[in-house]
Amino acid sequence: MNLKTGENKVTLSPFEVLIAAIERGEILPGERLQETRLAAQFGLSRTPIREALHRLETLGLAEPGPHRGLIVASISYDRLRQLFAVREGLENIAMQLAVAAASDEEIALLQRMVDTEKTLTDSKMLHDHNRLFHRQIYRSTHNPYLNEMLDNLRIHLSLLRGTTYALSDRAEEAKCEHQAIVDALARRDTDAAQAAACQHIRNGYRARLAIISQQEN
Repeated sequence: MNLKTGENKVTLSPFEVLIAAIERGEILPGERLQETRLAAQFGLSRTPIREALHRLETLGLAEPGPHRGLIVASISYDRLRQLFAVREGLENIAMQLAVAAASDEEIALLQRMVDTEKTLTDSKMLHDHNRLFHRQIYRSTHNPYLNEMLDNLRIHLSLLRGTTYALSDRAEEAKCEHQAIVDALARRDTDAAQAAACQHIRNGYRARLAIISQQEN
């Protein structure tokens, strides 16, 4: 699959194609991963799709289904807590590195992203913008090893159904939290940046628990 960016074409591997589909919600947790259907859907042959599915299973993103074959994995209640605990730890490191390594231009870009976010009201648009905002922070650390770990974590987060931005109070709360993070980065205040980021993740976890509670009722 080729994605056009300006005049350039970015070719995604079959694994990246499936990951992107999961992140966009085109393939949902619990959905059966059929080689033939996926190959036809994305215009790929079955062999690379089979290899991509094996890689998904190795990473814990796919698991054996009730019948033959694999399904997209779901995150259990306990795994959710563990996932957010790891995310908080990595965000803490990201803030420390970003304070030291981010350029003034990168921090200015983050501020423009926050300004844009304040004008958004659609939950899907806010969800997508949030992902881009955090990805820009990670890039601003200029640490490829941390970025690799955070990319892997982001993929697992994509297995969560729905978005916390569907909760109106969470949407406005998160906008304020993002501004606090950027303000701390602009001041080069490591402690404040880490505190703001950790609070942001904890509030996100609380909102995710509320989403789960709604889904179970």
